[in-house]
Amino acid sequence: MPKVLIDARESGSTTGRYIDKLIENIGKINEAAYRFDLLIKPGRSGFLKDKIPNSFIVLSDVKEFSIDEQTRLNKQISKTGADLVHFGMAQQPIRFKGDAITTIHDLTTLRFNNPDKNYLVFKFKQYVYGKVIKIAANKSKYVITPSEYVKKDLINYTGVSGNKIKVTHEAADFIESDAKQFSKLVNKDFIMYIGRPTPHKNLKRLIEAHQLLLKDNPEVYLSLSGKIDNNYLRIKKWVNKKKFNKIIFTDFLEDSELKWMYQNTRAYVFPSLSEGFGLPGLEAMVHGAPVVSSDATCLPEIYGDAASYFNPLDVSDIYEKINKVINDQELRERLIKKGYIQSKKYSWEKMARETLDIYKMALK
Repeated sequence: MPKVLIDARESGSTTGRYIDKLIENIGKINEAAYRFDLLIKPGRSGFLKDKIPNSFIVLSDVKEFSIDEQTRLNKQISKTGADLVHFGMAQQPIRFKGDAITTIHDLTTLRFNNPDKNYLVFKFKQYVYGKVIKIAANKSKYVITPSEYVKKDLINYTGVSGNKIKVTHEAADFIESDAKQFSKLVNKDFIMYIGRPTPHKNLKRLIEAHQLLLKDNPEVYLSLSGKIDNNYLRIKKWVNKKKFNKIIFTDFLEDSELKWMYQNTRAYVFPSLSEGFGLPGLEAMVHGAPVVSSDATCLPEIYGDAASYFNPLDVSDIYEKINKVINDQELRERLIKKGYIQSKKYSWEKMARETLDIYKMALK
């Protein structure tokens, strides 16, 4: 029986949601054609243990983007004797000689800075990351991307053949817990964004568009949700300096609170400049929120006709599209209905089955 090792060191992170769902759904499918080893950081072993029946846990404390990743991790993987290794991210030992599949989620990190990181160190890591992506894409038997956009982007960047890049779409989950009111927004009209505050998320232009929106809709708040980190603190400082009104930073939300917000928002707005799949907008659709989205990168591909699109570089266009959606009831209802339909096109189980098919091709 062939042995497949899944590198799940990202488990528990935002990016790691993909690998967590892959492992969970492979376990549900109960595929008996392979034996699975799971490479996991010690803190996540309890969560992933027994997700795939009869899988073996390989503990690894090796951090991404570290020297250890190129040395100690390479030895650790080789010792498993795996017939195929699935790296759930581009970061991997470039000297690994075995058969491998690599999932590359997008190339956003190569194109945008992170003000929370030391500039020179981050630039160096970007350079190394770019080299690793090219090496990983070329030496892997197959590469998995979450959208056709990333596939084309990767072909242009690495020069690899499109025949070895396979697209497996991700999916959004319905939050099963009961909705819980978020106290600061009870009895208020609001539009919302949830996610990271890094520069490519384009939050400053969204905030400026919201201030234009207030001229015609003076009671509509903008809710920005996500754990308050240094990047969010920078944006809060900028908002205060500009004396902008009716903006609420919620900090981290419980799932039950997030569900309530999706169900009560006038619109979910996704202003991002670069995405590999665009999971937040799809999650909003699952819960009945009308979506107003950037038309950048993969987003029109993933959302189809279930979103109203704007140019993310044009504050006026962002404002106009939001204004229309929150005030045109017929348009809102149409987007909500189409959103439900669009979200059902994606399934984690389908993604897992397609991935197993890629394993089969790689092991021939």
